[in-house]
Order: sequence, then C-alpha cells, then structure tokens
Amino acid sequence: MADPGIHHETQPINQIAIDYTPEACTHCPESNSITLTYDHRGGARWRSTTRFLYGTFSSLIQCPKGNTSGLNFNIYLCSLEGDKSQDEIDFEFLGKDKTIVQTNYYASGTGNREEIHDLGFDCSDAFHEYVIKWCPSFMEWLIDGKVVRKVEKREVEGFPEKPMLLYASIWDASYICDATWTGPYMGCDAPYVCLYKDICVPVGTAVECSCDS
Repeated sequence: MADPGIHHETQPINQIAIDYTPEACTHCPESNSITLTYDHRGGARWRSTTRFLYGTFSSLIQCPKGNTSGLNFNIYLCSLEGDKSQDEIDFEFLGKDKTIVQTNYYASGTGNREEIHDLGFDCSDAFHEYVIKWCPSFMEWLIDGKVVRKVEKREVEGFPEKPMLLYASIWDASYICDATWTGPYMGCDAPYVCLYKDICVPVGTAVECSCDS
C-alpha cells in the first residue's frame, strides 16, 4: 500500500548537471534521452539539478555492449555524492556479468545492504525499465514492472530520509576488492555506451538544491 500523501505521478527530467567529463555525456531534452560513454577519457556522471523527498524515479536503460568487465553503470538516488553521511538508493550493474543487477541502500553513510538479482536477460540486449519507489515507510525496486526488492522501514535499522538527487554514471570500478566486484577491466570493446531514455522524476516533491548546477 502506498504511503498517504505520497503522489507517484512523474514527469520527464528536463535539466541535468554533468559532474565530470561533459564531452562523454549527451543529453537531449526533446527526446528525454541521455548517453554516457566510457573510453580513454574515463567515464561520466550526470545528476538532476533538484533534490526530491520521496516519490517514484524511473528510466529505460540499455547497458553497454561487449566485454564490460571492470565497469560499473548505474542509476541511483543520493543525498550528495562523496558525502560520508549520505543517504542513497541504488541500482548498480556489475560489468563482469550483465545478467545480474545489484540493489543497495545507505542511511547516514551506512550501507552494506547489497542484494544481487538475476535479471533473466542480458541488460545490454535491449531497453528495460528500472524503477525506484521511495516512500516514508518503504522502498521498492522494480524491473519491467516487477518488484524485485522491498524494504519496510519498520523492519530495518536506518532508512533513507534525506532529500536526494537522481544520479547515473559509468566508471571503472575494477580497483575495488581486487577486481572481484565488477571484474578486471579489459577495455577490448571500448567505447562503452550506456543509454537512458524516458527518464522520469516525481511531480510535487522537489526541494531546494544547494548543489551547483
């Protein structure tokens, strides 16, 4: 059951900020599409220019083709990237295996709540819909309309409650855990392109953003 007072109406994202390597990120507001590229320049990260407090966030995503070992590509909510006390809710693709996705969340900087989900498909073969539904009393992660994970606030210690930005990035994560998380980076099929379209954010839950846009 949805939380009273939380409206899950959404609207297309109409403005983004690019945190690094702007030449590796292409945004087309008219088609509501974003392209991220990883190559010799490294990767890129985009984010919304507005924070949101609760609501539904969604995107159709087609992940990069080829041997993506070592790379992480994703879509996630975060109160502020790089802040050690951040709240966060993630979908993360691990380049070593494109038939799985990892979900995770942080509350006041504490994470370690990872779960791995079998997709039943190769995430690079076609567009699929990924949805994060964030309410005051629960969170849901959905893929193609199916709930793959639900967390009830009353059942856990720590729950994301800070206003958050919507982020997405592609980066080389092969240095983490001696390459056991995403695999060793191979780079044999660069450039790697991650496609996002029909990106939607909540209506009516935006809060003032103190980040540079």
